[in-house]
Amino acid sequence: MTLASMPLDTVVIYLGALLVAGGALLAWRAAAVTAGDGPAPATPGLALTLHDIALGAVAAGIALRWMRLGHGPFLSLFEVLASSLLSLGLIWRLFSLRVPVLRDSAPVVLSMLALMAAWLLVSDTADTLLPATYEMPILWVHVAMGKVFLGCSLSATGLAGVLLARGSERGQRWFRHMPADATLDYLAWRFMLAALVFESLMLIAGAVWAQDAWGRFWAWDPLETWAFVTWIALSGAVHARITWKLGPRAGALMIFGVFVIAFLTFFGVPFVSLAPHKGAV
Repeated sequence: MTLASMPLDTVVIYLGALLVAGGALLAWRAAAVTAGDGPAPATPGLALTLHDIALGAVAAGIALRWMRLGHGPFLSLFEVLASSLLSLGLIWRLFSLRVPVLRDSAPVVLSMLALMAAWLLVSDTADTLLPATYEMPILWVHVAMGKVFLGCSLSATGLAGVLLARGSERGQRWFRHMPADATLDYLAWRFMLAALVFESLMLIAGAVWAQDAWGRFWAWDPLETWAFVTWIALSGAVHARITWKLGPRAGALMIFGVFVIAFLTFFGVPFVSLAPHKGAV
């Protein structure tokens, strides 16, 4: 399919995805400038501005697709990646307004969003039809809790990435103006605790939805199983952090591990499984 033959909504979403990648590049450029001997910029402002424009483009593309198809971006990998680019990027930006230190983790966070954007660009953009099981109000609660869970996890992972980057001489220069490791570690785990709360609510709402949709609240299909594995991994990481008093870098590795499991659960399992559960958020 050529660009000229694509629906307008797809073109606009593609534009937003490219702008997300551009924002990541600008964020790393700002980090490189910060690594110099001069005073650091207050925030990677240009990168954040481009990121905000990208979110606007993705939102406009999703709205156009929604109007054309008559349903939201819930089904195909392309739709789920597009909605997640918007929701995760927006949640992180809102958090960064309340917790300014998050803005300086932009190189890590925007790089992860750029990875999703690159995946979106090679995904199938075919139109989808909404199943009857998705036309239930409880689904909106399930999806919303999942989005906030991933947004909290992304924010924590951005800080964890800074902690790990500081293990190298270059990383120490890039992020030298951010708070001490212990402060970033404390903040990252606060986000992980919030993530645990919202993932628990997501699983509860999902069970209610499954009862209404299929007459059973749990069936151990692949997505349900891996969502539970993610919850176990997150709970175990929080428990280990509190019980064993792990250092910042060990904690950062655990945060990254949990995020990888969550990422594969939400964006991998539903699209390789033949099970009827297609409830990705």
